[in-house]
Amino acid sequence: MTRILVIVPFALDEAGIRNREAQSGYVPLPAGWQLTYRPVTCGPTSFMSPHDWGLMDMAIFEAGCTAEKDGFDAVCIDTMSDSGMQALRSVLRIPVIGAGKASMLYALTLGGKFSVLAQWEPALPRYRKAIREYGFERQCASVRSFDQPPDFANLLDGKEDKVFPRMRDVAMRCIEEDGAEVICLGSTTMHQAGEYLAANLPVPVVNPGPLTYKLVETFLALGLSHGRDAYAPPVEPRLDMLRAMMKAGAAAEAGRG
Repeated sequence: MTRILVIVPFALDEAGIRNREAQSGYVPLPAGWQLTYRPVTCGPTSFMSPHDWGLMDMAIFEAGCTAEKDGFDAVCIDTMSDSGMQALRSVLRIPVIGAGKASMLYALTLGGKFSVLAQWEPALPRYRKAIREYGFERQCASVRSFDQPPDFANLLDGKEDKVFPRMRDVAMRCIEEDGAEVICLGSTTMHQAGEYLAANLPVPVVNPGPLTYKLVETFLALGLSHGRDAYAPPVEPRLDMLRAMMKAGAAAEAGRG
């Protein structure tokens, strides 16, 4: 059996996890694969500021740092922010795939320029930060939002008839006004809209969550993982300290409730 850990970037309940698990239905997976969706122990409730980004890095790092010891063959990070990816690659030898950089790189195999379709305006700085850090300014046509306040458990919640056409209209602006030749969905929570947009847009649409599963399949088939020169292991691992910090954070959150 091949075991893949999918790290969910929020401390969601069972209903929220089921929505994330639904992504696996959009692509065929090899027989004998088991995807385990693990929410973070605790973390920020929003994703819009450097404050949130720092906490999210730590939360995802802690959720995946024992993946190799736990018997997983690879890790997928279920967010376009790639939070915690570099830290996890530092302590794990198994493949660690983040949806953000992977989606943008894959988009560039399908066209010369891509646009990112984001949920709402306050999220745009996070995408622009990633695009700048990855050096994609010339290849990114635009980042636009369709003005839907985020529900990180379930983006749509029965609003498909209203949200999908709005997403299509904003994506068409990316294509017609900005010159996008590929559209990247800006969140793994948008996975329900992937098929609709692919059928109603004149350019390819990259659905980030399912893409990571197929990339992991390729990495494992080819025997590839990240290089240790690029992601050096820690001189003195302090994963015990990290787990203690997150456990204390979860207890504090429970006390607030």
